[in-house]
Amino acid sequence: QLQLVESGGGFVLAGGSMRLSCAASGSISSIHAMAWHRQAPGKQRELVASIDSGGSTDYAASVKGRFTISRDIITKTGNLQMNSLKPEDTAVYYCNVVAGLYRYNYWGQGTQVTVSS
Repeated sequence: QLQLVESGGGFVLAGGSMRLSCAASGSISSIHAMAWHRQAPGKQRELVASIDSGGSTDYAASVKGRFTISRDIITKTGNLQMNSLKPEDTAVYYCNVVAGLYRYNYWGQGTQVTVSS
């Protein structure tokens, strides 16, 4: 079993910064990747950023250059640093971990990020 708990969401002005954290607990043999997704009201969920077991990262074109995904293996914590935030970044952000023999998807509860101008 693996549980994910997110924190760091809230309100921020356009142009500001925010850091989201995802704390993992439980035991599992291997973690293949972790990622952050987001979903705005009336919009389809989209992949924002990901990092694989080797540390390689990938970003959606809309956030590239502004967001940075990272992980801490020792503390079992994932982070998403968000800079130069825009109103269109407003969404519920979800932490996602792919782990285990069958690459099962584990999800956090989601945290609201609201960017206002």
